[in-house]
Amino acid sequence: MSRWTETTLIFLIALALSWAACFLIYRLVLRAVVRDTTFWRPLLARTRGPIQLGLMVVALSMAANAVRLPPTEGTVLRHLLLIAFIGCVTWFLKTALEIWMTLHLRRFRLDVEDNLLARKHVTQTRILQRVGVILIVAIGVSAALMTIDGVRQYGVSLLASAGAAGIVVGFALQPVLRNIVAGIQLALTQPIRIDDAVIVEGEWGNVEEITATYVVVRIWDKRRLIVPLNHFMEKPFQNWTRSDATLIGVVMLYVDFSVDVPALRAEAERIVKASRLWNGDVFALQVTDYTAREAEIRILASASHAGRAFDLRCEIREALLTYLQREQPQALPRTRNDVITAAASAETHPHLSLEA
Repeated sequence: MSRWTETTLIFLIALALSWAACFLIYRLVLRAVVRDTTFWRPLLARTRGPIQLGLMVVALSMAANAVRLPPTEGTVLRHLLLIAFIGCVTWFLKTALEIWMTLHLRRFRLDVEDNLLARKHVTQTRILQRVGVILIVAIGVSAALMTIDGVRQYGVSLLASAGAAGIVVGFALQPVLRNIVAGIQLALTQPIRIDDAVIVEGEWGNVEEITATYVVVRIWDKRRLIVPLNHFMEKPFQNWTRSDATLIGVVMLYVDFSVDVPALRAEAERIVKASRLWNGDVFALQVTDYTAREAEIRILASASHAGRAFDLRCEIREALLTYLQREQPQALPRTRNDVITAAASAETHPHLSLEA
């Protein structure tokens, strides 16, 4: 038997043993030892690939040390196997982090009425997951590069020389690093959360996705606004659901001075209490201002969240407009000239006003 045939046979035996070891680990040992099905079972199911590859790398490394290989080919092979093993570990850690985060988020639901706690945990978890994945991949790539003498020496010489190259790279990476730092700050302080109702750049919408570098805001008309993460840490914006999803809707009416305010208040209260959108918390009707031509009336009504508050405001406007047209048409905004003309017509033709 030639030397190359013997070497090939040893490597094939090593691969077969690694496959058999993986089979035994999954079918016998781990099935008998692991009792917790919430984390370890999904972890073992999704990491079969990196574990199998890792065992193959270990087996090939042992075979490479056992057989007699030329110095150059042996060194290159062992180096490649080392990089492959680092890749397997990185793959395994990334998958484990994703599984743990997924299982953690199963305890929280966003499709319920009071989802403030769920939005808090979902936001924090997703941001930290993305930052964690970036760190794991960065460490894995760095570890692989540090095994290459040329790259390691180049990095050392570059750092030792310092100078303009390091400054240029630092400035080039500044936006990315600033967004990553902003992502960590956002996960800890949480000025915004998933599904928060916000006003950014004059646009109203809900936070749909938070990545490691930007935020996707779903505008009410189904457009998407992409905003850098550091925008929320450096510039002011409105968050309508920061501590509570409940909002107070405001409806403004501009009517003539002849309006019957008590009757209007009673009708507005009836409309609000009959609406399924009102949460039963806040209702008020007040005359907040007047000008030389009209009176300003403000109606307050609360709802459980921003969407319901908007619909409630529209419902109140429509119902009160119908009421004024039907019951108090004289209360609709008019000019003083219209009032004087109507009064003079009533004095000149009293029978017309009686018929009306």
